Amino acid sequence: MRRRRLVILGGPGTGKTTLAVQLLLELLASRHDHEDEPVPVLLPVADWDTTAFPLMQDWLAARLAQDYPALRATSLGSEAPVVLAARGHILPVLDGLDELPTAARAAVITTINRSLSATDQLIVTGRTRDYRSAVEGAGDVLTSAVVLEPDLLEPAAAAGYLRRCLPVRPGPVWEHLLSGLAAAPTPGAGPIGTLAEVTATPLGLWLLRAVYIAPHADPAALLDAARFPDAATLRAHLFDRLITALIDTRPPSAHPADLFRPRRRHDPAEVRHVLGYLAHHLTHPRSPDGTPRTRDLAWWRLADSAQAVTPAIRLTLGLIIALTIATVSTVATGLADGFAPFPVYGLAYGLAFGLTAGLVIAFAARSWARQPPGFADLRLRGRRLRPRFRPVRGLLLGLGTGLAMVVMMRFTVKSVTDALLAGACSALAVGLAHGFASGFAAWAEAPSPAGRASTPLTSWRADRTLNLVRAVTIGSTAALTGGLAGALTAGLIDTPAFGLAVGLSYALTFGVTAGLAAGHHHAWMAYLIVTIRLALAGRSPRVLMSFLDDAHRLGLLRAVGPIYQFRHAELQDHLATLPTPPPRRRKRP
Repeated sequence: MRRRRLVILGGPGTGKTTLAVQLLLELLASRHDHEDEPVPVLLPVADWDTTAFPLMQDWLAARLAQDYPALRATSLGSEAPVVLAARGHILPVLDGLDELPTAARAAVITTINRSLSATDQLIVTGRTRDYRSAVEGAGDVLTSAVVLEPDLLEPAAAAGYLRRCLPVRPGPVWEHLLSGLAAAPTPGAGPIGTLAEVTATPLGLWLLRAVYIAPHADPAALLDAARFPDAATLRAHLFDRLITALIDTRPPSAHPADLFRPRRRHDPAEVRHVLGYLAHHLTHPRSPDGTPRTRDLAWWRLADSAQAVTPAIRLTLGLIIALTIATVSTVATGLADGFAPFPVYGLAYGLAFGLTAGLVIAFAARSWARQPPGFADLRLRGRRLRPRFRPVRGLLLGLGTGLAMVVMMRFTVKSVTDALLAGACSALAVGLAHGFASGFAAWAEAPSPAGRASTPLTSWRADRTLNLVRAVTIGSTAALTGGLAGALTAGLIDTPAFGLAVGLSYALTFGVTAGLAAGHHHAWMAYLIVTIRLALAGRSPRVLMSFLDDAHRLGLLRAVGPIYQFRHAELQDHLATLPTPPPRRRKRP
């Protein structure tokens, strides 16, 4: 090809994505002989907003930065995704043009043509009808692109494939079906014709193999013309039985080499319930032309699309933190004074700091559901490109806090010297805590060349590690500095026991606030909130990512970078058209 640009078209289930993936793998395997060739990357095109990214290279750079954060640790630094996209070092394999709304498809065609240079390479997949409408809407085709479309499978070819999947002596019913297919029946004419219409696509062949051949099911039902009057009814039947068949034929295994066997046994009804809810959630509301809302199941977007982190949830989180700090402060101050009289000062002090910490956390949680995942990389090697600690901002914040503390202490402490001392200690505590928090977060979130987050499960684990490490290290450091400063200050102006009580309140306040609010990646925190809410509502299991990983191993989902998709768009559409599954009742122990 003079210009390596290819459009792979076809109807539903004709193997467009499979062909694109096979081509991608072959291009990768042959790169050792052509190292100057661009690197092919599979990218779902359904989330491309051409108004936000008016050039393909801009959208490509944003996806690379999100899906492959280790790129930012190369010699190009943080601009690596932009440079790779702009200089043509990436061959984008844009899968699923048909998954965009009608108007968006035409906009993508126009944007791609506007973005391509003379040497840029490209692969696009989509359904024939939708590509034709996109070309008509754009008034242009993809420049210099070769378009290919597979023919439907001949019944004899389908029969030959099925015979190779069956035992040497498949039985009389299978012999009748295979001989009928080999005779090239008219599609839709009788049970054999209906079967020929279904097996005319690779998807139909796979469904038949997975549902009837692999579990050794009785194929006699396929001859029931009253039950399956047309191909759509038979295909729906195969989709209905697919989940049970895959679970029955793939028993659990903990061996790392068993990539296509789940880690635990699942109830088929529960799997159908959860996947049905997720399919409905991804599909509805549909766009005006009937296109599903999205095909991408990104674990970090679930909280935002389900609107899980509501103001009520954030207010509840803030109140829990405020009441916890106020209770600890009251009890600690009461123990220091022997609860004679009631520690009103400790209660007021705890409420003041507790409400402040609660408001900070509630305010910070507003963006948790919209934040992309990060990852913690604590290796000491490969840090030449990592940011250094920058304590100046922390010290400036501490200075402002110290001044506020001087004013507050002036109303409760008679001595100006004691008020200044308290303010100075508080400033030092806040400065050290915030300086370490921001510095460590930036250091830990910076990628190294070995850091990768290329699958949904590894992306989720990496962000979980980041959040836990950040909460423990930053929270404990902030608690230590804040607690020591508060204890020393209160101990100097009052008794040592009172100093310990105040120090404990300081430690809890600074520790919780810094541990939860620091950093720029809190996707795992939002994931916890949405999974707890869905589990309480009976919509999903509590350990959703483990469930999705098993669904992927079973072949019900596929992974595209850090995003899950249903194995086939037809499967998502089928599950989404079923009645919305009601919440399950939680079983009593």
